[in-house]
Amino acid sequence: MSSSLPQSYFDDIYRASDDPWQFATSDYERDKYQATLAALPNERYANVFEIGCSIGVLSAMLAQRCDRLLAVDASELPLRQARQRLAELPQVSVQQMSIPAQFPDDQFDLILLSEVGYYLTIDDLRRAQQLMHEHLQPGGHLLLVHWTPFVPDYPLTGDQVHEVFLEQTVGAQPMWQHLTGQRAEQYRLDLFSRQ
Repeated sequence: MSSSLPQSYFDDIYRASDDPWQFATSDYERDKYQATLAALPNERYANVFEIGCSIGVLSAMLAQRCDRLLAVDASELPLRQARQRLAELPQVSVQQMSIPAQFPDDQFDLILLSEVGYYLTIDDLRRAQQLMHEHLQPGGHLLLVHWTPFVPDYPLTGDQVHEVFLEQTVGAQPMWQHLTGQRAEQYRLDLFSRQ
């Protein structure tokens, strides 16, 4: 596929359903969220960037573990629900943002890329990776979580996304240190720290 999935792709999906992937109700999502939070080495983070927050279900859980959380999504439509869900959490900011074309000018000690990387082409993913590296504090954590089955619409698979980051853990000047990885039946999780 020659281009990353556009904002209009997600707008169409959210026009058809308020919660198209059942983030709020599915056992798969609940179990994955628990594994995601359990994988975080620090009990608390100062400044967190969540790429692809959708309707904010995981954001509400992450907010309990951080002083500041910037939660973004490419489509404005799910962010309406996210803002309602997160309204009582003053440490959370919700913004419409398309990565890698847009990226916050801030430094984070945790970046979460969950169920988003495979929407990008390999070139856009590598650009996003460079931006994440530049905006993550040394020693800060990057957590990737992605669905692994093949989806015809997506430029990449979840495994391909994770392999792009694992490639940068070796060599004379690695970007990342791979701290841990785990694979469930339909998703994988990899935790990195910035070198």
